[in-house]
Order: sequence, then structure tokens, then C-alpha cells
Amino acid sequence: MSRPRYNKQEQVVRNTIMLSSHDGTLVTIVIFLSVIGLLAIFSAGAPKCIQQGTSSTYFVARQFIWFILGLIAMFMLSSVNYKVYNKLSVPFAWIIILLLAGVHFAGTTVNGAQRWLTIGPVQFQPSEASKLAVIMLLSSAFSKNIKIFDFSQFKYFIPIIIMVGFIFLQPNLSMVIILALSSLFMYFAGGGSIKLIITMCVLGVLGVSTMIRSFQMQRILTWLHPERDPYGAGYNIIQAMLAFVAGGFFGEGYGNSRQKLGWLPEGHTDFIYSVLAEEFGFLGCLIIIGLFLAFLQRGILISVKCEDVFGKLLAAGITISICLQAFINISVASSMLPATGVPLPFISYGGTSLFITMCMVGILLNISKKRIRMITQYDEQ
Repeated sequence: MSRPRYNKQEQVVRNTIMLSSHDGTLVTIVIFLSVIGLLAIFSAGAPKCIQQGTSSTYFVARQFIWFILGLIAMFMLSSVNYKVYNKLSVPFAWIIILLLAGVHFAGTTVNGAQRWLTIGPVQFQPSEASKLAVIMLLSSAFSKNIKIFDFSQFKYFIPIIIMVGFIFLQPNLSMVIILALSSLFMYFAGGGSIKLIITMCVLGVLGVSTMIRSFQMQRILTWLHPERDPYGAGYNIIQAMLAFVAGGFFGEGYGNSRQKLGWLPEGHTDFIYSVLAEEFGFLGCLIIIGLFLAFLQRGILISVKCEDVFGKLLAAGITISICLQAFINISVASSMLPATGVPLPFISYGGTSLFITMCMVGILLNISKKRIRMITQYDEQ
């Protein structure tokens, strides 16, 4: 039979996907934290620059360049569909493994740790990128199957084990702990077994305690009793505490920190929060903590609202990784935890850390965009 002909127009329906704008609040939080970081690096780093015979703006100028590069990368990645990382997770992880292997065999050693690769004028830390690699791998794995002891998941877990092994050899135990805690959180977010999580936590504590080396044990003992070696191992902890005491509630004012004048050696990196505490006081510390709590709230909200399991886990992993690192750094600066060498996200001096963190935020911003299916209906002759 031939198709009957109609005189009326035929209606055609097409579906198109429209994206809403990204989370503007999250962008504002990141900009605020980064600007605070640039101001803090200039204040805390200027005396050390002068002492080394360089310009007082040396540290902040380098950090500003990384900030601009990170900002560009953040907005570029915010326009890339996050679902592509599901397929790129394994190849990206093996690239990071190659870089970590390069660090192990030809890396640059700073302060007794071999964590950096130097290529021409650029020095970067591949272990920072391992955070994103692990998050991508676990998001891919747990979005397909939450079972850990599944042979099909090994292609995701084997690269993680290799990365953790290289990072531990640097040695960088603090990064291993961040990766482990982030992984446990993602397993929980993916609906993993609570009993298994508790079991892994117990085994992890036992494993870390047996792998702690002599210098890492010394850090713990120094943290517990810094007064036993006030001019040696306990020096940084005591000076950091003096910075908090001097800051009081309102602080000494921007640029007026005394500890940065050679008393606190790592004032622009690991202990930058102590310098901020001295200059801006308890009120300034509270504002910084509030910004990170706001970041945590926005990240969790983005994860909860995402309709895709992979996106949920990716957003959760990025959020907890950044906020966990902030918690550890603030805890170390305030002597709640032993020294770890973990930078304060967005604020501490360090181009690799800032760039990778802003790339992670760019992915989070893309997940925050709502994908709305628009139904377009029009008449066709």
C-alpha cells in the first residue's frame, strides 16, 4: 500500500541538549582564595627573596603566572564534557606513572625528598597530578561496579598501586595518605560496604605504622614534644605557634608579620597559614576556613545534583581531595597534626599545586552545568 497523502503540514520534533551556566559561587570562592594566596605569598615571601638576593616580587610573580595559566585551564576544562574522562582515565594514569618513574630515576631533590622533575626553566611535581588520576580511575571503576575484588576492575586499580608505590619511594607519605583517604571516601560515596571501609582503615593504620621510616617517626615525636629540641626539629612548630599567639583576634596587619623575617623558614609554603594567622588574626583564619567550607558545600551539592554516577563520583572525589588537603595543612600549621609538607590549596606557593587544583575545579565546574534536554517542534512542508 502506498502512503496516504495529507494536505496538512507534517510536524517534526528534534531534541537538543542545552547547558546551563556553571556554578558562579564556586568560581567566586576560588578567585577569593587565589587572590588571598597571592597577597600572602608576596607578604611572606618578600623577606626570603631579599635574603636570597632576588627581587621581592620573585615568588609572587611566578605564582601569578601559574595562576593565569590555571585560570585559563580552568575555564577551558569547564567547557569540556566531563564524560570524556571516563575513557581517558586509564591512559592519563599511565602518563602520570611515566612522569613519576622519571622523578624516581632522574628527579630533583629538595629538602631530602626527590619529588620534582626539571625540564629547562620549569620545575613541576607529578605527584600533584596523581590526585586527579586516582580520582578519574576510581570514578570510572565505581561507576561500573562497586566491587573491589573484581577482575574487570584491575585495569583501574593496578595503575593506582603503581602510582602509590612511586610516590611512597620519593618519599611522600603525606600524599599517599591523601590518596588513600580520598579513595575511601569515593568508595563510600559509591555505595561501598561500611564494614570493608572500617577494615581497610584499620589495615591502613597498621600498614602506615609499619612503613614509617626513622625520619618520619622523628617528625611525630617532634610534634608531640617540640620543646625538647626548640632550636632544631621543633623550631618550625614553636615559631608557628608564636605566630598564632602574636596574631590574636584581629592580627598585626597585612605585611606586619615578624615570623616571616627569617624566623619561620617555610612561611610562604607549608606554614603560610601561620603567617596569615599573625597578620589577620583569628578573624582572618576563620574567613579562610569559611571559604573552604563553602567550597566543600558547593562541591557536595554539585555531586548530589549530578544525574550521572560517574559525574557524581568525579565531583565528590575532586571536592574531598582539595578540602582534605586544606584540612591537613591548616591542622599542621596550628600543630594539630605533625608536619607533612602538604601545601594549602590556592594559597601556598607552588605552581604545580595551583595549576592542577584549578584544573580539577574546571572539571567540577563542567559537572555543575545542568544538561537540559530541549524539545524543538516545528512544521515542515
